[in-house]
Amino acid sequence: MKRLYWILLALLPVLAHAQTPDSTWFRNHYTKQEIYIPMRDGTKLFTSIYAPTDQSEKHPILMSRTPYSCAPYGDKAYRNFYSNHYKEYLKEGYILVVQDVRGRWMSEGVFEDIRPYNPTKTAKTDVDEASDTYDTIDWLVKNLPNNNEKVGVFGISYPGFYSTMAALSKHPALKAVSPQAPVTEWFKGDDFHHNGALMLMDAFNFYIRRGFGAPRPKPTTVGPKGFSPPTKDSYDFFLRTGAIPNFTKYAGDSIRFWKDLTQHPNYDAFWKSRNVGNFVGDIAPGIATLIVGGLFDAEDCYGAWATYTDIEKKAKNNNKIIMGPWFHGQWAGRGSDGSSLGNVQFGSPTSEWYASKMEVPFFNFHLKGKGNIDQIKEANIFFTGENQWHQFEKWPPVSTTETALYLQPNGALNFTKPTTTTPSFTAYVSDPAKPVPYTDGVIINRTREYMTDDQRFAAARPDVLVFETDVLTEDLTLAGPLTADLQVSISGTDADFVVKLIDVFPDDFEYSKTDQYLMNGYQMMVRGEVMRGRFRNSFEKPVAFVPDQVTTVKYTLPDIAHTFKKGHRLMVQIQSSWFPLVDRNPQKFVDIYHAKDADFQKATIKIHHSEKAASRIVLPVSKL
Repeated sequence: MKRLYWILLALLPVLAHAQTPDSTWFRNHYTKQEIYIPMRDGTKLFTSIYAPTDQSEKHPILMSRTPYSCAPYGDKAYRNFYSNHYKEYLKEGYILVVQDVRGRWMSEGVFEDIRPYNPTKTAKTDVDEASDTYDTIDWLVKNLPNNNEKVGVFGISYPGFYSTMAALSKHPALKAVSPQAPVTEWFKGDDFHHNGALMLMDAFNFYIRRGFGAPRPKPTTVGPKGFSPPTKDSYDFFLRTGAIPNFTKYAGDSIRFWKDLTQHPNYDAFWKSRNVGNFVGDIAPGIATLIVGGLFDAEDCYGAWATYTDIEKKAKNNNKIIMGPWFHGQWAGRGSDGSSLGNVQFGSPTSEWYASKMEVPFFNFHLKGKGNIDQIKEANIFFTGENQWHQFEKWPPVSTTETALYLQPNGALNFTKPTTTTPSFTAYVSDPAKPVPYTDGVIINRTREYMTDDQRFAAARPDVLVFETDVLTEDLTLAGPLTADLQVSISGTDADFVVKLIDVFPDDFEYSKTDQYLMNGYQMMVRGEVMRGRFRNSFEKPVAFVPDQVTTVKYTLPDIAHTFKKGHRLMVQIQSSWFPLVDRNPQKFVDIYHAKDADFQKATIKIHHSEKAASRIVLPVSKL
């Protein structure tokens, strides 16, 4: 009996780690402390540290830096690390660290949105997010007892930006970084601009409705008060508010970034300095990076692809990418296991696969020397339509061929260039007073499901052009970026162009007899993107259109990974508004951020499809 007692006592640490962590387990096996960590300029950053009580081994440090608060505050209030796959890090005995970034919540200092990276620091006052990360890591490895001097950093969205910045810190203890849906470029593709067009709904809701941009005079645990619109019908509210200066009135004088945004309408030094992709060549070769993103991330479909590509081109480290069929943060279990998005189903719990096969093994290998990561290839991509993971040694795959899909008269769409020698076009009238909605129905907040929504509501509008192929006789797989290459003419001097690539399901399609939405003939948006026409030649130097002159508008849409199955059709929709997702273009060449309501005018838009003016979508066709 006495021998059994000692055996059980020896097994207690093992048994404890074998249990599934919950709030009670967390409190029994972890301590929490809140520390102000000094930076090189004397500013102190508020940091919550959760350390395992187990002293049988040295523990790695896994950190996230955030502008969204490291709450809950107080030594006895524990963060919920046990509701998703982060519980695996508890079981593995990681020291988990969360920090309020400079100027946010309980940290000292002045906050700056996407604070630019300074590659030539010479004084202690030369600080950026990379230096703050370095100073934090340095303090942690020197002061936390029982750490193994190996550090990882990860984060989703804005914390993804801080993760990329961490990779630039060059601290020798930093071994692995995972920027996830990282903020990367706020003019060309992330959050608040797409190809120079203002993502009005997200920008206004984030800075003004949510109150993120409200000043914080001193450290606090209390969040800002937001703004409540007079109606819950977002389309009606944004339309009634009108031109951008009317939204600026709601912002007042205190929201700094809203003012910055409206004062920098073109791609100038302000935006370029805030594109972290310009600096990723400074990532040390010894730091492994794992880029993660969602194919249907409404907030930031661009950032993961762009960050991966920039690192591949400019750095010499071990860099890999994972893209699943996810909305923003869905891979981290934010209310879904990744088996569906909206009405579209993916056939398996993709988030669980990601956590167990990709993220946790990545950090275990680099920070604990545990296991191997042979199963994590260069590019680990989920293909919708087929609903299968594929892994590649290069992205896009070497088998990918750029193939032109041509717009034809009478709404046809095929791989043959038009042969008509006479002018041929399809026209529509774009009316800013009646903009095309981005989704169907009355909506309060911007939905995440619009990325795969049924587009039949848009196809029925006279200001949306529809081009469709015949029924496919074999599967067609696309892997990589799309290119819209349009020949257009407009009656005004400026216009937006929204191109959507759509998978049209068969008329008899259903997932099961219990489908809650009619999937017969479903028009699944696979990818959609806007281009502000004035930037068609240059983001730095916008130019007006010459009315009624045929002009090329060519731009790249974010990568896709999708198989159009045999029996389906491809559809392309083209429109000039996507409201209130994107702000309305007045359709004349004025400073849109300071335009008047009277500046908005109707425009006739023509999409040309003749031998000399052939509009096309360039598809990345792949043989998997």
